[in-house]
Amino acid sequence: MSRVLGNRSVRRIASAPFTAAHYSALWGSLKVYPHPLQAMARYIFGGGAYPYRCQLRTPLGRQEVRLWHPDDMQTVTEVFCRGDYAAATDVRNVVDIGSNIGVSALYFLTRNPQGRCHLYEPDPRNVEKLRANLGRFEDRYRLHEYAVADRDGTVDFGIEETGRYGGIGANRPDTIQVECRDVNAVLDEILAEAEEIDVLKVDAEGVEETIVRAIRPDLLRRIKVIYFEMGDPIAPLHTSLFEHSRRMQIERLVRRTEISG
Repeated sequence: MSRVLGNRSVRRIASAPFTAAHYSALWGSLKVYPHPLQAMARYIFGGGAYPYRCQLRTPLGRQEVRLWHPDDMQTVTEVFCRGDYAAATDVRNVVDIGSNIGVSALYFLTRNPQGRCHLYEPDPRNVEKLRANLGRFEDRYRLHEYAVADRDGTVDFGIEETGRYGGIGANRPDTIQVECRDVNAVLDEILAEAEEIDVLKVDAEGVEETIVRAIRPDLLRRIKVIYFEMGDPIAPLHTSLFEHSRRMQIERLVRRTEISG
């Protein structure tokens, strides 16, 4: 049985300095965290008291995000320091499916003062935390309290204490029923008001590939970048429209320039 320090196994802690992910996170932490050693100790060892008010440097100045669990610190480091959903400072229109407690949304909203986000989060416990974390940005985001998949209807949604690993049909300690919207209907509504989407981020705990695969070609042509998480590498999707790359567990699709517009 693996020994544990804080909330991390000794094996995981020992291997951390030798992975590319942690090199990126360590380098990024120097830029993002006002107290990087303290922050990285929380990230690597999973310790410290929670709730925790985490300070961040952003293009819009110092920001604060409240975290309720060590896994929230992992999310912050992956998004802000490691750059899992890297976005340019001129990003304007973002769709965030699986917004959790608002960490990724905070990242997108702090790239510049003009950016707008459409957020999708069905877990009511996460919604409460998200609203608290994004209170100063209420005029720049729309929150939709339902799940997104490849169909409309009511679905079983597995949840657990951290709020990070909930998902449609997921085997979790508890299950709730939530409204689900078809991804094409969601994107149709957004693109009825906007020319294009700069970033589509999908973190839906197991149905990411299903969601991205289901998007209609006419809608894909109006999306610049798609990020979605996959545990195992997959064959590239929508190759006639997008260049494909993979960094850690994040699949990244970038629209080919010859088909833009």
